[in-house]
Amino acid sequence: MFEWNETHQMVRSMMTRFCAEEVVPHRDALDTEQMLPYPIMRKLFDTFQLGHLQLAQHNKRLERDKAGKEHKPKTGPEAVDDAAMRAIPVIELSRWVPGLVTAMGVSVGLTAGAINARGSFAQRERFCPDLLSLDKIGAWAITEPSSGSDAFGAMRTTARMDGDTFVINGQKTFITNGPHADTIVIYARLDRGEAPEDRPVVAFILDGDTPGLARGKAFRKMGMHSSPTGELFLQDVRVGMDRLMGESLEGVSGGRAAAKSTFGQERTGVAAMALGMIQECLDRSVAYAKERVQFGKPIGQYQLIQEKLARMVVHRQNVENLLFRSFGLAGAGKKASFAEASASKLYCARSTMEVCLDAIQIHGGYGYMAEYHVEQLARDAKVLQIYGGTDEIQISQIARDLLSR
Repeated sequence: MFEWNETHQMVRSMMTRFCAEEVVPHRDALDTEQMLPYPIMRKLFDTFQLGHLQLAQHNKRLERDKAGKEHKPKTGPEAVDDAAMRAIPVIELSRWVPGLVTAMGVSVGLTAGAINARGSFAQRERFCPDLLSLDKIGAWAITEPSSGSDAFGAMRTTARMDGDTFVINGQKTFITNGPHADTIVIYARLDRGEAPEDRPVVAFILDGDTPGLARGKAFRKMGMHSSPTGELFLQDVRVGMDRLMGESLEGVSGGRAAAKSTFGQERTGVAAMALGMIQECLDRSVAYAKERVQFGKPIGQYQLIQEKLARMVVHRQNVENLLFRSFGLAGAGKKASFAEASASKLYCARSTMEVCLDAIQIHGGYGYMAEYHVEQLARDAKVLQIYGGTDEIQISQIARDLLSR
């Protein structure tokens, strides 16, 4: 059974201090979109040397792959500890500004991760170092106006060959970091004359200032204001083979598998975010229930309030156990199946939303005010039930897996 050890607690204390000094003072500016998240993200990387650590790991993996050495995932206590260490910043940042985690995760985890997983050696050397160090910001673009949950079936963005270049046309929407990204992984259907439904899905690595690529202003949203989201417009964007993920048309059908793997990674990562948000709501609700007096006694003495607090604890324990489960899988050198990742995201997203709304209810009128922070967490929590696949999509993935056995 996993338990947080002294080293984890020490790192967590350091992260708590970082948040108090570098995040909390800017919370209102981030939530009102007067400040972008990227300076704080880079400050975090500088403070904890995260960029250096990631670059060292990246270079080691690249040299191993070039040498043709078999990749054996790290296992045992060391792998568990690494997974736990990666989760701690996510948990602590999510207590205050979950959007920072989203913006950072898409840039470092999804964009650099996609290139590292499917890119050529040259592409991995060219693009990943700047992304992993946050010298450049990344975006991962698959969603379109007509293709949300049906990301592949309704995809309309196309790429066709014209001589030795590709010509890309289409539109992407709801793209995290889209308005500001320096490097963008964009998915499209390769048009070689097949029927639209038979065209393979491929990915391209574009610079943010590529001719023909236009970006809309950041959307106004319900929550996650610290994570800029926008549209991308591609009109006759011309790129060479060096921008096609993998730099080869052989095996281009792997685009779907790559995107699906990224979805699984994104879904698994929601547990750490959920734990941070739930813990913050629980701590604030317990403190408020002790000090808020109504009808002559603290509201924490009323059973209806106690019932809400008890449910919060149950959700916190369950979400933490799902996170610990992911640590255990890392220790065994395994990853959660797509269905298991979907189940984890479904439960964590719903639990976070319920806890945040109960926190507002416990705080009453004050909970509806921005000053008490729980209203921001509730707004931010809602998107956990939408991005990376809606609750309904998670349910369909779980059921599909069950019925296929």
